[in-house]
Amino acid sequence: MISRRNIRIKVMQTLYAMSTTENSESEITHGSRLLEDKLEQSLDIFTFSVLFTIRVAQYAQVDADMRANRYLKSDEDQNVSTKIAVNSLVLRITNNKSFNERVAKSKLDRYVNEDWVKKIFNALLQSPEYKAYVAGPEADRNADTAILQFVWEQLVLTNEEILTSFLDELPGWEDDSELIVMLMQNFFRFREKINFGELLDKNKRAYAHELLKTVVQKKELCMERIAGKLNNWDKDRVALIDILLIRMGICEYLFFPTIPTKVTINEYIDVAKQYSTPQSGQFVNGVLDNILKDLIKENLIQKEEKSTGKK
Repeated sequence: MISRRNIRIKVMQTLYAMSTTENSESEITHGSRLLEDKLEQSLDIFTFSVLFTIRVAQYAQVDADMRANRYLKSDEDQNVSTKIAVNSLVLRITNNKSFNERVAKSKLDRYVNEDWVKKIFNALLQSPEYKAYVAGPEADRNADTAILQFVWEQLVLTNEEILTSFLDELPGWEDDSELIVMLMQNFFRFREKINFGELLDKNKRAYAHELLKTVVQKKELCMERIAGKLNNWDKDRVALIDILLIRMGICEYLFFPTIPTKVTINEYIDVAKQYSTPQSGQFVNGVLDNILKDLIKENLIQKEEKSTGKK
């Protein structure tokens, strides 16, 4: 569900939080707990995003009931489709044990604004896509998924007001919005394989914690390497995030033999551009590149070659 790039961002956010707050726990214990909290928060936001989309679909039944109770009914009131409210994906998710457990455990219903559900549903009613869906075959799993994806991507994500409300009311949305977009894309693509109980599989979780632990333990080693590369930069203006990303990169160079150095440097340049200053991409690139050259000269880079499958 989540990529190594997303994991790097989570580790960076955890290290940043550790560097700006005081705590009586050991660094590794504190960091591991913070990292788990951030992963759980991301899973909650993803689950909420699915929940909100499902609620918009289910509002078709609410709308139909209200129309049925009108004293004077129009032809439209008497021919309301509730197809989307019980489509195959809606039923699959609402019957998903891990989804229901996550919603209940984190009390995600409290973040669902019914006024926004109604507004998004009314926008859906007016769309050609919805009219085509209602007119289409009753049993079409691909169409069932496509209409919910349309709700999320074209009606929710393009609505600046609702995104602002998520930012104001949903803890972690600001940090995780890009990740949630990716997770929702995966949700619609792999709709039958989603586990709402775990954001990471065993191997990726181990990578996340090992990276965090290594960066904490090897701080002195990394800072010694970094110090010699700051001569051409204004040290007082170097962003904390940049230093954290460089420390992470050095640790991947030295202690994660299955990750190619090119992947490491490219990933941290991209993260720096997104999460730090306008000059950070260039800075991280220059420092990590120079440090890598030194490590190669010292024969300290030991990477495992991928098997080609040929004997």
